[in-house]
Amino acid sequence: MTVKEAAVDYLSQIPMWTRKKNSLEDIRIFLKEMGEPDEGMKIIHVAGTNGKGSVCAFLQSVLLKAGYRVGTFTSPHLLEIRERFMIQGEKTSWNVFLDSFSTVRVLVEKMMDKGYNHPSYFEFLFYMALSMFQKEKMEVVILETGMGGRLDTTNVIRNPMVAVITSISLDHTEILGDTIEKIAMEKAGIIKEGVPVVYDGNDQKAVSVIKDRASKLHSPCYSMDRHAYTINNINETGIHASLQKKEGDFVSLFIPSPADYQVRNGLLALRALEVSGLFENENPEVFNQWLISGYASMHWPGRMEEVLPGVFLDGAHNPGGIEAFIKTAADLCMRRKKRAFVLFSAVIGKDHHKMIHKITRLLPLDLAAVAHISSERGLKTGILFEEFEAPHECEVERFEEVEEAFLSMLRNLDEGHLLFCVGSLYLIGEIKAVLRRNGYD
Repeated sequence: MTVKEAAVDYLSQIPMWTRKKNSLEDIRIFLKEMGEPDEGMKIIHVAGTNGKGSVCAFLQSVLLKAGYRVGTFTSPHLLEIRERFMIQGEKTSWNVFLDSFSTVRVLVEKMMDKGYNHPSYFEFLFYMALSMFQKEKMEVVILETGMGGRLDTTNVIRNPMVAVITSISLDHTEILGDTIEKIAMEKAGIIKEGVPVVYDGNDQKAVSVIKDRASKLHSPCYSMDRHAYTINNINETGIHASLQKKEGDFVSLFIPSPADYQVRNGLLALRALEVSGLFENENPEVFNQWLISGYASMHWPGRMEEVLPGVFLDGAHNPGGIEAFIKTAADLCMRRKKRAFVLFSAVIGKDHHKMIHKITRLLPLDLAAVAHISSERGLKTGILFEEFEAPHECEVERFEEVEEAFLSMLRNLDEGHLLFCVGSLYLIGEIKAVLRRNGYD
């Protein structure tokens, strides 16, 4: 086994014997042992249900155009664990990855000797991210939360420049709560005393919770809703939109995605950049050029990504995400005058019944396929097959492997249809691997 393989294997084994998360207090002690690397970092902290990764991608792209050295920590990865650690817009090198892994491994052994628990999988990766960002002298760090906010590992940071909360919908309800208000309270836990918060303002239940939390912490609030942008044109390559800046003027941008939800994510990123303090003394015209260039070059894989002509991958995996996916997919079918094929899979704990119901009711669907994700969390295909077949009139096929399902759908794809693969980021990751193995990537 190579050093690379040994490190990845070690990390993959962590969830099997470390079931308990450490408290934020204990995580802070780990960071103190590391020299508190986060204390010297300019951090943008991003939470939410849907859109976190896309907002991070917008932020990263603009900051790079502006000349900053940028480190970005996101999850999950699609193909390879190094995707979670972006340095200057590229996944970290093996040398940097292994150096940080070794640093954290030594730290963990030292802390366990003192009686502390081994870090969870996400905690270990978080320590690695801070280690490598410090060593690589990142000027700005974009930090995406994991599942929640209030108790999330990343929430141990004390002094972010700005907190961003993307759209909120029902997901991880067994942990975060079964209402929008409860989930919003968890996400709003990243707001810090006096730190500006930028948030999606389209759900009033979430807005009320976020505003109340921000008010108690004397944090300036910036609510971003449908009134702050205009979609001027959507074509085959993306969206031309006008986004309202903080002072009221608009900047016209091109977003290389057919998904209009990316305009909302772009708006959140714009306001976060404006209130971060990084550009407060910058010439507005220069800033606009960085925005225009950064947004045009933004790329976030697996979010309504056209990987082959007429073949789209979208990682939507909860009812809110599926609604946004369906709107874009239906618009694409209408503009291209085609109907839909869908390849779907999901993991245990997700509201697959509601997602399937929305897909079959709202898409011009002629053929659906379900497949089993190669994970212990993957739902059995029999369950998914029955839910697609039961009340609906489209043809349904079932497969035990994602590769078999995807290649079959490719063979069936004709000039009259578009193929959409959706339901889980794990599904998208497996399809990405299939594309690579079969020479499409």
